[in-house]
Amino acid sequence: MTSDTPEFWAQSAEQFQKALSEGWVKALQSFQGLGQSGFGTGSGAAAPKPPEIRFAPDKLQALQQQYLEEAAKLWTQGLHGTTQSNDRRFSASAWGENSMASFSAAAYLLNARTLMAMVDAVQTDAKTRARIRFAVEQLTAASAPSNFLLFNAEAQKKAIETQGESIARGVTNLIHDMRQGHVSMTDESVFEVGRNVATTEGAVVFENELFQLLEYKPLTAKVYERPFLLVPPCINKFYILDLQPENSLIRYAVAQGHRTFVVSWRNPDEALAHKTWDNYVEDAVIKAISVVQEISGARSLNALGFCVGGTLLGCALAVLAARGKKPVASATFLTSFLDFSDTGVLDVFIDESSVTCREKEMGAGGLMKGKDLSSTFSFLRPNDLVWNYVVGNYLKGETPPAFDLLYWNSDSTNLPGPFYAWYLRNTYLENRLVQPGAATVCGTGVDLGMLDMPVYVYGSREDHIVPIGGAYASTQVLPGKKRFVMGASGHIAGVINPPVAKKRCHWTREDGKFPKTQAEWLAGATEHPGSWWTDWSAWLKAQAGKQIAAPKAYGKGKYKAIEAAPGRYVNAKA
Repeated sequence: MTSDTPEFWAQSAEQFQKALSEGWVKALQSFQGLGQSGFGTGSGAAAPKPPEIRFAPDKLQALQQQYLEEAAKLWTQGLHGTTQSNDRRFSASAWGENSMASFSAAAYLLNARTLMAMVDAVQTDAKTRARIRFAVEQLTAASAPSNFLLFNAEAQKKAIETQGESIARGVTNLIHDMRQGHVSMTDESVFEVGRNVATTEGAVVFENELFQLLEYKPLTAKVYERPFLLVPPCINKFYILDLQPENSLIRYAVAQGHRTFVVSWRNPDEALAHKTWDNYVEDAVIKAISVVQEISGARSLNALGFCVGGTLLGCALAVLAARGKKPVASATFLTSFLDFSDTGVLDVFIDESSVTCREKEMGAGGLMKGKDLSSTFSFLRPNDLVWNYVVGNYLKGETPPAFDLLYWNSDSTNLPGPFYAWYLRNTYLENRLVQPGAATVCGTGVDLGMLDMPVYVYGSREDHIVPIGGAYASTQVLPGKKRFVMGASGHIAGVINPPVAKKRCHWTREDGKFPKTQAEWLAGATEHPGSWWTDWSAWLKAQAGKQIAAPKAYGKGKYKAIEAAPGRYVNAKA
């Protein structure tokens, strides 16, 4: 039997599949300590006992048969030079022009599909299977032939066409990224905070060790009597809400006639390494609400929380309600968790041992490094946010295009260790916020059932950080009048979708019903073209009260302009 016959390939494939199965059983049994940076176990964690990996015999047998059939078909196609792929990693013409490269891509995709199918054949609990799936996704993404110059036909072709210049540029890019400590996703030299991002005109009117409060200059002769406060995530910088004038949610709110204030978090250093979740709730969110009231003279305001900012806002409102205070007339929660039952892929990093490790490591003080958090979130989408740039920057010698959102994404922030440890245990691990009184914040038990103000809840359909089901779950725990809207795209692109772009779509439901699951809600929803911002704007105006003359100056009384927006805090690097 010679090497150019299907029988030879079938026998080789069977032997390869057997070796592959045995190899992956050993690899999966060694799976442990995912996420050594970010959400998972730290370097000092004791290695958890690896799970026992067993396969459903019927599924494995069917998988092996399917693999043999597809492998034989692939071999036949390869002999005639007809292999092709729709995967964008291998879609360039150079792959199709090189029969060896196209065959290697097709063989890789077959093996990757087989490995993922093997995950589904594993007999174990759901969480272990999710962890195995995540590990396999990481390893298959990393092992793609497109990631290696030896196998990447497109990079080889470019090297020949440029007479080696692309390789030289790739080495230069690699050295640059090694010096800056992260893979470049965009041409960061193009952007500067305060010059061409975060440019909405305003001033810092208050600051303490945790945050600066920014007030923005009105763009209308009159403003609504209830001011508007935005609480962005402290895990990122606020200017995701103020990138360029045309895609700035902050500028949009100001242009709609809202007297707008924004929390700009300080990027923690060792001086803040002891700060807790309580500090961020009491000394930041609650303090910001109080200062906005004092400056505006309004009895109540409207507030928005984005991502972790929404979780902090929810806690702050619950603490205030327990104290008999309800200074927020309406709340908007953008891609935020209050109920952490469905946390998606991030759940693979969370268990008792990993959280206990974090508590021992930094629960009493220390910093969760921004670069570690950023790396963790990037590897949730490894092909898009890691290997795509490795190939482009280093193998092809390309400079990534200027993109404001990716510049922001690379501008990471630290978190205080005690804050981070509390967050992991009380939300991701034990989901205490939806259990009345189970979580203690600022000396009081959190009861989200006391938040009876109108709320606007937004979730993004393809969000991998706050899955759409997790965002929707807030409608089940907040008792007041609610509006839920689902937008297309992901965690950031879905939110930052201005009406002028006329992109994507969103869904609403007008019958006032909020069934138990998001899927049930969607069954009765209507799709609309374009941005959800206009729907939210109409809702917010209904909560904002009458219109009054716009203020002529920033701040009031003891709260005077300290410096121009965006302020000093946003420029501090992790």
